[in-house]
Amino acid sequence: MPELLLILLRSFVAFILLFIMTRIMGKKQISQLTFFDYCVGITIGSIAATMSVDQNVKALNGMMSLFVWGLFPIILAYLGMKSNTFSDITDGKATILIQNGKILDKNMKKNLMNLNELMLLLRENNVFKVSDVEMAVLETNGKLSVMLKTEKQPLNPNTLGIPLEKEHGPTILIMDGKLMKNGMDKLGYSKEWLLGEIQKQGVQSIKEVFLAQIDSRGEIYLDLYDDHNDLKKIEDRKLVAANLKKIQADLEGYALQTDNPEAKKIYADQAGRLETLLKGILPYLK
Repeated sequence: MPELLLILLRSFVAFILLFIMTRIMGKKQISQLTFFDYCVGITIGSIAATMSVDQNVKALNGMMSLFVWGLFPIILAYLGMKSNTFSDITDGKATILIQNGKILDKNMKKNLMNLNELMLLLRENNVFKVSDVEMAVLETNGKLSVMLKTEKQPLNPNTLGIPLEKEHGPTILIMDGKLMKNGMDKLGYSKEWLLGEIQKQGVQSIKEVFLAQIDSRGEIYLDLYDDHNDLKKIEDRKLVAANLKKIQADLEGYALQTDNPEAKKIYADQAGRLETLLKGILPYLK
């Protein structure tokens, strides 16, 4: 068999084996890469490369070696799921480096880390003052997890007691000029409704749309094939809010203008009820 053809076949077999092992080992091997995983990855890659081009290595031997090295992480991961002690031995333990704004020197020495490296990891977490840190933990994958002191944590709507509308993931309704029927059925929208919504933005046909995506607030994002076509977006929610405020102002005006006590009371009561309603729903109409 010609040498180039042999290399092609061996490379193809090595690629298929690597692909299968990667799928079996799962995403954890990439997302939480420990030192052991790093060494295993380099070794498997080296074996696959050698198996592809070095004809002195028998293909069967290379395949067996790949199988063994691919099997090790799976077995260790399974044993780690069954025993925390075993997991601590193979992956190590997370180490606290900062507590109550104080650096723990002994823990830094155990991890062979100096102050420059610690400050680098803190800056990667957008922290520049050690005194702002309540706790910093060096994870087994080498990343630093930082918890700021309460007074240094950023404000959020929950802290301020501001009600927010619950959101779900955005759904694609049109992709590459084609209607995504599954997404439409999931949300309970019809093709006619979607056509009416995109026509509000100056688009006449679904085939003109490269991508249409709807969020949990019902707002539709459109991207057209024609990049020079400027979309005209209508803010329906802001329009509803403005109309409700106008109705409230009209009711208050009617209450002031009428001399009929009964009508005045009705107008004032309705204006008050509408004001209460607006306070509750305005956060959802922004």
